[in-house]
Amino acid sequence: MHITLPQLDTSSNFDPKTLATTGMEKYDHLREEEIKLRMDLEVTNSNYRWFMLALSGATATLAVAAPSMAMPVLFSEIADDLHLSLVQIGAVWGTVSFAGLFAGLAGGMLGDRFGTKRTLTVACLLLGLAGASRGLSNGLLAMTVTVFLSGLVSATIPMNLHKVCATWFSGKQLGKANAVISGGMALGFMIGSLISATILSPWLGGWRNVLFFYGGIAVLMSVPWAFTETATSEQERLARGRHGPSIRQTFSHVARLRDVWILGIALLGVGGGVQGLLGYLPLYLRGIEWSASRADATLASFHAISLIAVIPLAWLSDRLGSRKQLLVAATLIAAAGIGLLSIVEGAVIWVAVLMAGAVRDGYMAVFMTTVTELKGVGAAYAGTAIGLAMTLSRVGGLIAPPLGNGLARFGARTPFILWAAMTLLGLAVLSLARRRRTRAETVGSA
Repeated sequence: MHITLPQLDTSSNFDPKTLATTGMEKYDHLREEEIKLRMDLEVTNSNYRWFMLALSGATATLAVAAPSMAMPVLFSEIADDLHLSLVQIGAVWGTVSFAGLFAGLAGGMLGDRFGTKRTLTVACLLLGLAGASRGLSNGLLAMTVTVFLSGLVSATIPMNLHKVCATWFSGKQLGKANAVISGGMALGFMIGSLISATILSPWLGGWRNVLFFYGGIAVLMSVPWAFTETATSEQERLARGRHGPSIRQTFSHVARLRDVWILGIALLGVGGGVQGLLGYLPLYLRGIEWSASRADATLASFHAISLIAVIPLAWLSDRLGSRKQLLVAATLIAAAGIGLLSIVEGAVIWVAVLMAGAVRDGYMAVFMTTVTELKGVGAAYAGTAIGLAMTLSRVGGLIAPPLGNGLARFGARTPFILWAAMTLLGLAVLSLARRRRTRAETVGSA
């Protein structure tokens, strides 16, 4: 047999380093495809994935979402105790997003490099300690610092939960698995807003003990993560990663993906608008003389409708065959709901809140799946890609609460105009993303 070997380019443009890099990228791509095929077979035949999904959903609910959404409904009590103004409360709430600027991307890269098991075990432990420390605050500075630390650790968890889904699920099931995580977040948001101020605070003896309580739950959530199994596909990636791309190289790969940036900037607008709304709504409703229980129930209804709608919206995105179309529709509905709050009164406020809430977590579930399915991402780079997109979104969450709350001096409804505009800005940026067929659509057309 005669084999003709390829001739090396000996021209002046020959770059051995470039050749080696290109060859390594091709090898990594082929190796990733092999791992993906093994993963598809593994998850199809594994019942353990359902435990992993349940644990991920519970972590989203109990360790991340409920402690976070406890803050807005406790702000009235905290403000009276620590003598904080409305703008200062907005700044404290925005600190959560400011912390995410530093930790979101890092958390995703750590998950890609060291695995979700170790990352989530340590993150839940540290989140419990940092979250409980908020209850020790004696003034604005202490509250700002402890909220920052809590937000710093909390930001590392969501993208790793979605990476767990990308590791154990694929195809049509990936969208629904991500919906469970987003649904878990919605459930936690609902629980935190519904019971923290009206039930837990009187029962436990004040807002400080409520935050200690939530901190203890997060610490306990680190225990089951420490004893979880690691998927075979992730074990292979981690083993390969010891001799493969560094964290810097991983980030460099993801940073070259145009649509990751576009989706992240789109989420900056949408997430900023929603973040501002959630922090201000309980204070606004109390300010127009709604009772505390009625105001908290309104915020809880936002998360309740989001929880109900998240699975159907994820299913619909599979049926449509275009995640982008659903993201566009969800953004329009959210912007309409937030904008309505600037003009409506009385019971119609409930309608506006339900409109904005109906698509919130469904949007996030489809968004996470969209990022994971981008060409060049997949399970291997899901943590870093989602982390980058979430880091960009934190900019919106950082600036939206204090800017909106500051506008309240021109009228209590004025902040809603700003947040609706930010949501529409996200819609405009989203239109720049290239449409890609979902894996479900690709399979269906084969």
